[in-house]
Amino acid sequence: MGWEVKALRAGRVQLTESFVVMTKGEAFLLGSQISPLDTVSTHYVVEKTRSRKLLLHKKELAKINQALTQKGQTCVCTALYWKGHLVKAKVAIAQGKKQHDKRDTEKQRDWQRDKARIVRENVKQ
Repeated sequence: MGWEVKALRAGRVQLTESFVVMTKGEAFLLGSQISPLDTVSTHYVVEKTRSRKLLLHKKELAKINQALTQKGQTCVCTALYWKGHLVKAKVAIAQGKKQHDKRDTEKQRDWQRDKARIVRENVKQ
């Protein structure tokens, strides 16, 4: 849509929660947020988090579909960029964290929080 293109040019897109889903042999980008510009009329804006179809070649679709059928793998959008007048999406196959990796991350986060608390208490005294 026109307002989405203008918002993309202004850099008002967020891909942090976005992922790619295969439906009936087609790829769709879900979870990406494109915030409309302030100058856009409200009756044009449908949804800022709607699904967007990705136009890919058959080989690319087959590669993504094969990767998604494997356990623990997902397809995510890492970047959006311009090539001429088209908006291109850079997609990557990603693998989720293992349980022990999640525990290590949580342990590091707790230690950083405790360290900040100790420093804050020492500064007050």
